[in-house]
Amino acid sequence: MPIKTVLYVCAADTPDSDIKMAASMCEAAEAHLSLLVVGISLNPPLGEAVSLSETWLEERDSELKAIAARADSARSLLEAYQVSRDIDQQYGEAVWLADEIGMRAQYSDLVMLGHPVLHNGAVSPPVLEGLIFHSPRPLLLVPEGAMPTLAPRNVLVAWDSRKEAARAVHYAVDLLRQADRVSIVMVDPVARRSRSGEEPGADLAAYLARHGAKVVVERLASEGRSIAQVLTQHAADTAADMIVMGAYGHSRLRERLFGGVTRSFLKKCPVPILMAH
Repeated sequence: MPIKTVLYVCAADTPDSDIKMAASMCEAAEAHLSLLVVGISLNPPLGEAVSLSETWLEERDSELKAIAARADSARSLLEAYQVSRDIDQQYGEAVWLADEIGMRAQYSDLVMLGHPVLHNGAVSPPVLEGLIFHSPRPLLLVPEGAMPTLAPRNVLVAWDSRKEAARAVHYAVDLLRQADRVSIVMVDPVARRSRSGEEPGADLAAYLARHGAKVVVERLASEGRSIAQVLTQHAADTAADMIVMGAYGHSRLRERLFGGVTRSFLKKCPVPILMAH
């Protein structure tokens, strides 16, 4: 399905350059840009002195003004772009905000997050919770300094035969069909009929080829490195301009305890990454 609406989630401290980046991508793709400026509200103090309550109210008022200022300045910035757009803002407690963002994502084809939100310790957790676990749409992560595109020429598909990866590929079919090269990359695959098939990657390659994608299958050995390290190095070696992958193929608890590809790329993604849970 072609991407016609992009939800871009930002915060009060998101710089102009990131909003311009989102606008440029949507302008090139002739997609509508839905900009949502978010902020996290701390719980009000209970049983505290009046002066502390007043401090909390002052901080809340300051945060609301900062969000409103970011939304207003974004409106001015976007006047320079030939792109249809809407701009809104949301401020609330973390759990409520995650649900709200997940609901907003229903009315888009793709959600995009830039480096500032990913590394904002207050905003990032509820935003990612909403976009990965409460949203029915794929998420595009954009590293600092990158210029994302909805017409990538060289795409790396991180394939592990899990449903999360399959869902990401399904969302990305239109992008993959138009690319010059699609690499289906597997790290230490095991030939197993109930898992990857007798020839790992062959079934996915045939599926994408029927959609017109120009596909190659690459099976890589980890040689003691993490999967994230292998994929990062291969993306650099092959000059990939996008990675498509599943998000949290293992439980969040397991990834928190033992690490995982999703957690690694949320901390530092080498190129724009389209992921789905």
